[in-house]
Amino acid sequence: MDNHKNNPWQDIDLNDYENHMKLDSVMQLQVLNAMMKGQFDAYPVSSAMILGVAGGNGLEHVSRDKYETIYGVDINEDYLRATAERYRDLSGVLKCIRADLMSDADLPHAELLIADLLIEYIGYDNYAKAVKKVNPGYVSCVIQINTDTDTWVSESPYLHAFDRLDEVHCQMEEDSLTEVLEGLGYRNIFRSCETLPNGKALVRLDYQK
Repeated sequence: MDNHKNNPWQDIDLNDYENHMKLDSVMQLQVLNAMMKGQFDAYPVSSAMILGVAGGNGLEHVSRDKYETIYGVDINEDYLRATAERYRDLSGVLKCIRADLMSDADLPHAELLIADLLIEYIGYDNYAKAVKKVNPGYVSCVIQINTDTDTWVSESPYLHAFDRLDEVHCQMEEDSLTEVLEGLGYRNIFRSCETLPNGKALVRLDYQK
């Protein structure tokens, strides 16, 4: 049996996901895009991996002068196809990898590991496994902090596209994430917080080995 089919992210249409994320009442696509520019620019690295690359939001900030390799990892093959198509200008730099991070995914090394709005859906343990495999010098994560844990998906016309995400979603806590990464030998070196229109916030946390 193909375990990839069990993950709800396999069934969410990219247009539904992106249209929901960029609604004026949600604003996550736009805010995350700006935060990703900061992630790409922050550290002296030439390779990076993005876990949960989706449709490639933020990849326009990748400089060919700085980066030799960017790995885009996702479980959804349609997302990866869309990313490769949209960012053809990064051909030779961008390498798309289909991987199920809920299982023992085989991942190459990268100097910077980015995971934005992803750890919520794979859990701390699977994330820790991915970090160990990639063995980056720097780790940068964006997590969503919710004021209302019962309705963590924002209200929108696309809401029902996300009905099955309850099966895999875990509420994130900054302290717990830091504890997991400290256990792997990383220390927190940066924190920023961007508030969203609906009372939620995106928190960026960076760590160095």
